[in-house]
Amino acid sequence: MTNRLGRHPGAARATACLLLALCLGASTLPAAAEQVMASSAAASPGAAGIGDPYFPLDGNGGIDVRRYQVHDRYSFGSGRLSGHTRLTIRATQALSRFNLDLLLPVRGVRIAGRPVEFRKPNRHELQITPRRPIAAGTVFRVRVSYAGRPGTIGWRGERNWLADDTEVVTMNEPHMAPWWFPANDHPRDRARMDIHITVPRRERVVANGQQVSRRVHGRLATTHWRAEEPMVPYLAFFAAGRFEVGQGSHRGLPWYVAVSKRIPQPTRDRSMRLMKRTPGVVSWLEGRLGEYPFASTGGLTTSLNPGFALENQTRPTYPVLARGSSSIVVHELAHQWLGDAVALHGWRDIWLNEGSASFLEVAYDEAHGGPTAQAWLDDRYADLDDDPTFWQLKIGDPGPSHLFDHEVYLRGAMAMQALRNRIGEEDFWTLLRTWVSERAGSTGSTGQFRRLAEKISGEELDGFFEAWLIAPVAPERTADNGL
Repeated sequence: MTNRLGRHPGAARATACLLLALCLGASTLPAAAEQVMASSAAASPGAAGIGDPYFPLDGNGGIDVRRYQVHDRYSFGSGRLSGHTRLTIRATQALSRFNLDLLLPVRGVRIAGRPVEFRKPNRHELQITPRRPIAAGTVFRVRVSYAGRPGTIGWRGERNWLADDTEVVTMNEPHMAPWWFPANDHPRDRARMDIHITVPRRERVVANGQQVSRRVHGRLATTHWRAEEPMVPYLAFFAAGRFEVGQGSHRGLPWYVAVSKRIPQPTRDRSMRLMKRTPGVVSWLEGRLGEYPFASTGGLTTSLNPGFALENQTRPTYPVLARGSSSIVVHELAHQWLGDAVALHGWRDIWLNEGSASFLEVAYDEAHGGPTAQAWLDDRYADLDDDPTFWQLKIGDPGPSHLFDHEVYLRGAMAMQALRNRIGEEDFWTLLRTWVSERAGSTGSTGQFRRLAEKISGEELDGFFEAWLIAPVAPERTADNGL
């Protein structure tokens, strides 16, 4: 994210079904074979949260979502969203029941095609009780139907639906999915995404990955986008409205960009030129971070005013940007490696995402005729050395209400350049490339990043990370602190 203001009947028969599910995957199973039953005594409820202390109800225990097939219809006039989502899930424990995260009112739930009991113990949680317990390791399908007006729904101070009577974009962080599909909503669980959106046929739909089809039926049209590489739920998005589109291929990588036609023409032209810089920026980042991790790239500029840009996987979303805003494009594209390919393990690790992407803005400027990153660090440190308020926030554990504070971005970027100084140019870029290559498709924590930095550099770095991420004062100007 870039803040504009600073900034995924019988034991033998049960065993056979389980082996088939594990070896062939849920897509090959007939509905009747998808659910392997566990004994009631062995099963227990999946936890209502995945275990992140910042957001205790985010994600859910006992399940691993493998695929989402979202089928939503949206009405601009009423703001009503209705539809259903099919989830392919693997039980990670014997389940008597399990939860999903969904803020919309629920119409019904089916497992393997049969209706099952459900309840909403609170607005955020959908609690599902199968007809019989589900054995650990079983791959099964759930279909959830829902309808409501997401623009009227808030949760814990967040009202994340971004729409007016002609355009909608589902972009936000750390939460967005529960406003439009049921999810295991935490970065520790990523899944493949098929997104089918039905809107009036005069409107265009843009989402993650690549467009599979567009089918017109009467006054409506349904557009299907597919992202083959698994993603975490908040990175999934769709936009619907009237968009000007540009597309092509750069060094074998397909790109697709879109800009709202509601933006006045001169500004729209400027926005389109900026979006079309995406393939070149991706190529530059590949030289620093390794091969681009997904099958397509691009971007979308909305006429709405979210107040930030967001690193939606394969296709970041942007507000209207001022002249000279290429650094924001660099930031969001850097997240494709650092934030999307490697997701954070817990929300306390947010500085890893935002600090590294902010640093790469500076590195890009350095490589394109701007001041060196070292000069930038020296200037920022001199400006802030005697500003105690800037250093008070522990960016290595900022708390849920400070995830996107200016300090997380700036102090995080300063820490990255200081680490570059401390361990040296070669080891630093080896660290970033190794971090991505070893952890792509998974998550990373601050502790894991520190240990990898120590392994590559051969240095003990506890004091360095304490000074830059935790201590509530400016790091001392020492070589050990990279200053």
